Amino acid sequence: MNQQNRIKELKEKRNAVILAHYYTLPEIQDIADYLGDSLFLAQKAKETNADVIVFCGVNFMAETAKILNPTKTVLLPDDTAGCSLADFVDVNDFWKWKNSFENPYLISYINCSTAVKTISDVICTSANVLKIANFAPKNATILFAPDENLGNWVNKTLGLQMKTWKGDCCVHTDFSENHLKECIQNEPDAEVVAHPECPENILNYANFIGSTTAIINYIKNSKKNIFIILTETGIFHQLKKNSPNKIFVPVNGVNTVGENICHNMKKNTIDKVISALENLQPEIIIDEKMRLAALKPLEKMLALSGG
Repeated sequence: MNQQNRIKELKEKRNAVILAHYYTLPEIQDIADYLGDSLFLAQKAKETNADVIVFCGVNFMAETAKILNPTKTVLLPDDTAGCSLADFVDVNDFWKWKNSFENPYLISYINCSTAVKTISDVICTSANVLKIANFAPKNATILFAPDENLGNWVNKTLGLQMKTWKGDCCVHTDFSENHLKECIQNEPDAEVVAHPECPENILNYANFIGSTTAIINYIKNSKKNIFIILTETGIFHQLKKNSPNKIFVPVNGVNTVGENICHNMKKNTIDKVISALENLQPEIIIDEKMRLAALKPLEKMLALSGG
């Protein structure tokens, strides 16, 4: 029996659904029941009737699915798949930071731990962050965490003065400005598209800035044929499927030559998905009191996003 048939058999046996992010390996994207960005996957996790959710992503994504589905079994094929934004926030320091402001209102990017979500007033994703920020109370001190670059982009776009936590995505902050300039020089007719987790010096070159889904849709609808891509290159698989006649140019990292990769996302493999479905491990477990506290800002996000 080949791997795809084994997965199909196990999904039927377990009444399971597979969710996957655009940054995972192409073969993982191809077996997913639902493929998308963090907002779409959070919405699908809430809606599913499956008994088992296999989340091909990183820890905070699987934790989000469990927060929304306490009675379901949520599996992360590799439980070492972390996130530089979520994993390097000290919760005690975070509490102190929030409480150091008068009348704080904390918007936390979904790329954060369950513990950080419990401290937050509302969660956002890169797809809905502008909408969420617009709903923030005008008389509050608005805080944004843990991605400083995303927060700075929101401030610039909306003319806000949110206070930002000093955190970043190790992939999006690693793009080489020098190589980006070379790509633009070599492909003068190309459009530059970027994820807002990139720092401002990189975003300044962009013709379009948006979430992974927004980037895919923008390119699909664009009359341009060549695009310089400033996000994790797992997205190339869907770009090529949706726009097979267009050309996509990756930008090197400062410390890498070639594709700028999130190695944690790539930890999700077909073999690990099969193992997770066979053994119902590794399973995401969250303390119920913590889950309920984290649920409130997540539900507020989903309500504001229409999902």
